[in-house]
Amino acid sequence: MRALVAWLALGFWLPGCAENIWHRFARLPFPKDNLFLYDTFPQDFMWAVGTAAYQVEGGWQQDGRAPSIWDTHCHKDGRATGDVASDSYNNIYRDTAALQILGVSHYRFSISWSRLFPNGTHAGASQAGYAYYRTLIHRLKEIGIKPVVTLYHWDLPQRLQDIYGGWVNESMVEVFEAYAKACFNLFGKDVKYWITIDNPYVVAWHGYSSGSLPPGIKGDKLLGYKAGHNLIKAHARVWHLYDTQFRSLQKGQVSIALASHWINPINMTQHCIEESRKSLDFVLGWFARPIFIDGDYPQSMKYNLTSLLPEFTEEEKRFNKGTADFFALSFGPILSFQMLDPDMKFRQMESLSLRMLLYWINTEYNQPPIFIVENSWLIAAFTKREDAKYMYYLKTFVMETLKAIRIDGVNVIGYTAWSLMDGFEWHREYRIRRGLFYVDFASQNKKLMPKSSALFYQQLIKKNGFPPLQENQPIQGTFPCNFAWGVTACTIQVDSIPAQFNDPSVYVWDMNKTKGLTKVEGLRMPKRKTHCADYASIRLQISMLRSTHINHFYFSLKWSSIVPHGNISQINHSVLHYYQCFVTELVRVNITPVVALWQPMAEHQGMPLKLYKMGGWDYVHTINAFVEYARLCFKELGNFVAIWITMHEPPMRNLTSTSGHNLLKAHALAWHLYDKEFRMTQKGKISLALHADWVEPASPFSRNDNTTSERVLEFDIGRLADPIFLSGDYPKVIREWLGQKNSHGVFDFHLPHFTEYEKQLIKGTFDFFALTHYTTELVHWEMEDTVRYDYGLEVQFITDSTFLHSPHEYAVVPWGLRKILNWIKSKYGDIPIYVLGNGIDDGKLDDKLRIYYIQHYINEALKATLLDGVDLRGYFVYSFTDKMDPQFGLFKYVANKYEAKDSKNIYRRIINNNGFPSMDTTPAPCPEEIFECTDCHVFQTRKYLFAFVAFMCFVFIVSVFMITYYSKKGKRRYK
Repeated sequence: MRALVAWLALGFWLPGCAENIWHRFARLPFPKDNLFLYDTFPQDFMWAVGTAAYQVEGGWQQDGRAPSIWDTHCHKDGRATGDVASDSYNNIYRDTAALQILGVSHYRFSISWSRLFPNGTHAGASQAGYAYYRTLIHRLKEIGIKPVVTLYHWDLPQRLQDIYGGWVNESMVEVFEAYAKACFNLFGKDVKYWITIDNPYVVAWHGYSSGSLPPGIKGDKLLGYKAGHNLIKAHARVWHLYDTQFRSLQKGQVSIALASHWINPINMTQHCIEESRKSLDFVLGWFARPIFIDGDYPQSMKYNLTSLLPEFTEEEKRFNKGTADFFALSFGPILSFQMLDPDMKFRQMESLSLRMLLYWINTEYNQPPIFIVENSWLIAAFTKREDAKYMYYLKTFVMETLKAIRIDGVNVIGYTAWSLMDGFEWHREYRIRRGLFYVDFASQNKKLMPKSSALFYQQLIKKNGFPPLQENQPIQGTFPCNFAWGVTACTIQVDSIPAQFNDPSVYVWDMNKTKGLTKVEGLRMPKRKTHCADYASIRLQISMLRSTHINHFYFSLKWSSIVPHGNISQINHSVLHYYQCFVTELVRVNITPVVALWQPMAEHQGMPLKLYKMGGWDYVHTINAFVEYARLCFKELGNFVAIWITMHEPPMRNLTSTSGHNLLKAHALAWHLYDKEFRMTQKGKISLALHADWVEPASPFSRNDNTTSERVLEFDIGRLADPIFLSGDYPKVIREWLGQKNSHGVFDFHLPHFTEYEKQLIKGTFDFFALTHYTTELVHWEMEDTVRYDYGLEVQFITDSTFLHSPHEYAVVPWGLRKILNWIKSKYGDIPIYVLGNGIDDGKLDDKLRIYYIQHYINEALKATLLDGVDLRGYFVYSFTDKMDPQFGLFKYVANKYEAKDSKNIYRRIINNNGFPSMDTTPAPCPEEIFECTDCHVFQTRKYLFAFVAFMCFVFIVSVFMITYYSKKGKRRYK
């Protein structure tokens, strides 16, 4: 409370509109607000790209150019320099041709102060320097691109640093005003957007306090704030100069490019929110508040810095206030996560949320028009033209800008991608790249070559955003009448101990002492056989499944539980009986069992311990053990199971070549076993289920990425699918690629060879194609970071932040399901396909993410069926409950109780409608399909229960008869 009073007393701007921004964004509708926004920018939106003089011009001593503080700094200690850089000084037409390729409307560049005025003042203008900028501006005018000119982008003439000591000297205010006036006179006729100073925070703090950047003065905080004070005064002086002497004739606008980070509270307490606001005040507010609000520093700075912070007079405050015609914002790696002083974070979390920053500026600074004059991220120096990672950063920032405009109502008038070309990256020199065009710095001509990001930005500008695409619109329609609607569980809850009728002891009713049942010691009744009705866990699971209205249920048997020692000489009959009861109960309620014989698990790979210790699937005898286990399951469960899966989701990226080889043989032998000995009587189907996420090329413009995508799909799916569904052998592309890598000694991974007999044995061992699908991965051919690089496949996985993501960071990409279904059809022909698992992690009862996921993935499956002609036979949601598959279930499990999530009702509605029927038409009702099973008749499955009920009825009738008889006999006796 005291802190609150202190803040009020000091005039602090307390929680209101801007301060509650974190609460606002936390309450935005999920997942709707997180979805990709298909929309376009305003028609007059300014699309720009930018550069800075020292980063790209080169020609450091050419035509009389004098050294700047950056020249001096870089020529010390053998550092890399901008002496040549991208050589823009000698390549005006090269640069403007690149601008034409992009299709931008504006080009931001800076004037090299020491090139135009070598002695630092307007008195000694360089004709060569003037000619360069005059020619550039004229050429821009010819091709219809408007210049956005920065007067000062960090490269102060060294002479002014030597004379005045740089920006800590107030004399620089007048010197800068004189320089600006000369530029307005020279170029103002054709320049409508002027930036006085770029990123004054970096200029002041890192130039005069930390000393990280030129002029490299490691002063105390006082010098940094003094330099910032003079930068504000210099900017205000130049704005008033333009406003009074040039605006009426030149019709331009003037601002200052302010850089900022974004910060989030570590938690939503009032203290953390105040600290986050303080962080923004100390970086952005330091310059923005004097210029856009009241001419003075933020109260938080004045309160915390006291004597360190210079003071403005009342006249200066009035002079500072309102000295910007638009808000010029710089957001990117110059400051964010890079050059932001750690103390400026105030122990809160830095973030890359451009959207939240735009909303903050809009709310905090009186809704100014915002021109983003610098934005992008960085990539490694070795990345050349295929810069997928940079492209996705760019896409994310542009998307956040679009949402700020269309959803948040922020007045953003333009966007500048940084930068046009690779150049000298300040303190990082040439260790990173930020250009849309690649520059080979070792080459003589410094040719500009467009990167993937340039082509992306070109298309973005051409479309003016992300217009809605027809293929992304949901369709209406229904699935075929015999469509299999299902739910999947990795495993079911197996509780083989009966819940009732299992105690063989004899009890008597003690009427005298305990008034209850007393066990008779030493007397036991014969123990009867366990009945299916004894398992309460089965009744509960069946009841929950029925509530979903599914007609199929898919689960995996636990191999190690049925045959613990890996052979059928020792069978766990109680577990096997439980499975028998479970599938018979499913059939009784018209739910078709779909059963997998094996799926990999964390414990012993899901197989008996003895086999696991012998090497698992690498052990050749595992093949025969699996076939014998399969025979047992077919024999004991086959009359109740309509669809069998031999192997569920073999772990392809961790599967050794020998394991995959043996697994294929085991599958083939099990399939032939079923086909020859059980199919005719049981009339079921059998195949295997492969994990088939879609793999999308990170860059649609990259042939290498497309090749990488195909290779990953072949390794993930084709490695097991091709032998079964096509040729009996592994894909040719895999053998060729591995052969090339092995010959170069990159790694040692050899695919075994099948004999001709084995090829014929494996080929065609399927009745359908079964897959599970959860997400889409983006792949890039070149390594950019080791964390998400697969050395075996030589593939870099890329994240698209514009995708909706789950708590476990699975990307929600519905169109990926349609693509994988079409890929399977195109590669393996028009075969029946079952999606046996499709789901996302969402542990909430109001699981909005899963609702969105289910609706849109099923709709993509419908498109594949109706529009693409894919023979899709079934769709199964993954999964049944959170207990067995944490956070993926339709049912939440808490405190030994199950509770249906909201997604269960949505899925049930889709099932009831058999898809997404049009509101205008009534779909024809589908006849109910019942699985025929002679052993599954209701009297067969409940025979023991019916016998018990019949016996109890008999006892009741006899009892009534005896009571009636003796009652009448007694009455006659008393007569």
